[in-house]
Amino acid sequence: MSPVRTLALIPLIGLPRIRPGDDLAALLVETIEASKVGIKRDDVVVVCQKVVSKAEGRVVELATIVPSPFAARIATETAKDPRLVEVILRETTRIVRMAAGHLICETGPGWVCANAGVDESNGIAPGVVTLLPEDADASAERLRAALAAASGTSVGVVVSDTFGRPWREGQIDVALGVAGVGALLDWRGRLDLTGRDLQHTILAVGDQLAAAAGLLMEKDSSIAAVLVRGFEWRATSGRGRDLIRPRALDLFP
Repeated sequence: MSPVRTLALIPLIGLPRIRPGDDLAALLVETIEASKVGIKRDDVVVVCQKVVSKAEGRVVELATIVPSPFAARIATETAKDPRLVEVILRETTRIVRMAAGHLICETGPGWVCANAGVDESNGIAPGVVTLLPEDADASAERLRAALAAASGTSVGVVVSDTFGRPWREGQIDVALGVAGVGALLDWRGRLDLTGRDLQHTILAVGDQLAAAAGLLMEKDSSIAAVLVRGFEWRATSGRGRDLIRPRALDLFP
């Protein structure tokens, strides 16, 4: 039996409101230093996608958008702003489902989510929407490298966002980008308590870390990053993109 472990979730309070061009990595380092918690070996820092996207300039002012006729038609069917729909379509590779005012889309990297991840909440200004990072794994790696250099030790980074889930009510934070720590923990070949071989158990630890941190990153709070301490992730592997199930293996395409 594995030893009982304790995880600590530490909100990183004091991170300023992020705007395009800000050095998010440096601001995270300053916030961690000011909080006096430091970074210990194998800590994981979960960072809200919204601040990552803002720092990387992944924002669009709706006043600059001219909607296409197709966007205008979808806007009528979904009761959305046609300019918003146009931005969503530019981020979309496939419309998965459109019904009851909802627009579920597949993005370029392969994430399937509402509105292709285009978000109107907590923007940099009214009328400005935020897009998902172009490469969330690369975003996570840049932050990981900066935090590791500042602390002199190994650290993992998860870039998280809030997604809805099929067949489940409510939303939960999931991992978009992962660096240092792995996204998956493969337990196949291990034994359960009865000695039975585990044949299909692969844990989505990237999502689990994101969901745990999400308990502290409330929408109306200023907490955009959480330090997770005590998670033993040496056996994990992969990047955030590995959490996307290939369409050929999807039973519900």
